[in-house]
Amino acid sequence: MVESIRKSVVAGSWYPSSPKILRADIEAYFERVTEKPVQGKIIGLVAPHAGYMYSGQVAAYAYKQIIGRLYDVVIVIGPSHRLPFDGVSVYSRGGYETPLGIVRVHEEIADKIINKKANIVEIKMAHRQEHAIEIQLPFLQVALGDFPFIPLVMGNQGYRTCEALSETIIKAVGDRKVLIVGSSDLSHFYPYSSAVEMDNLALKHIGGMNARGLADDIENGLCEACGGGAIVTTMMLARKLGADKTRLLKYANSGDVTGDKHSVVGYTSAIFFEDQFV
Repeated sequence: MVESIRKSVVAGSWYPSSPKILRADIEAYFERVTEKPVQGKIIGLVAPHAGYMYSGQVAAYAYKQIIGRLYDVVIVIGPSHRLPFDGVSVYSRGGYETPLGIVRVHEEIADKIINKKANIVEIKMAHRQEHAIEIQLPFLQVALGDFPFIPLVMGNQGYRTCEALSETIIKAVGDRKVLIVGSSDLSHFYPYSSAVEMDNLALKHIGGMNARGLADDIENGLCEACGGGAIVTTMMLARKLGADKTRLLKYANSGDVTGDKHSVVGYTSAIFFEDQFV
């Protein structure tokens, strides 16, 4: 039986294909992070999924917070950019490969998350060309070392889908120590000042762990997040798993990197944690 390993599709373009250079780049991003470590139990985080030259430094603010921590499983949730489908797709066997090695799927939990009644199924095509999950893995590999994970791609990011997914995950993970990663960028292709205004509204909801408010304002077009459902589900899960605090760590957009402020994409990183470290 051939093992189901999902090969990298953006190594060499969105981030370096050389393991040595990739690890060095991520370590350099970590070195430039000025935020102090949180003294608490980090349960969830939000990180962007653009190419590292655009959003890598923003992502590093979240991932530096979890360096050396131990988790029984990491659940990475992202949107489907390329394949339209209804519901949520689980990759339930094998693993994802990056230049830093293979990240294995926690197959027992993956099987428990599959829930046909909630339209949480396995559609391998949803994962094959999707970058939103893959782009998070090298940061996780450098921060955590070896860990099992569950990749989830959302075709439908509506509030009801987020609720069904969060409830299913809670039942599946039991009392395990879990990290939830919500993979999302913010506004897309607005002038700099308009992007900042829209993104500030999204940040207000993320900072308040207001899942419903974020979902409603995205639906009403008041703010944007291509992985809005991933963020909403992450907030729902973090709260269910005991998080009572949020820290917004970094905001920037592509205009801050390139200097072109006519049409930008917004990025943020945040963590959700339980105030008292356990």
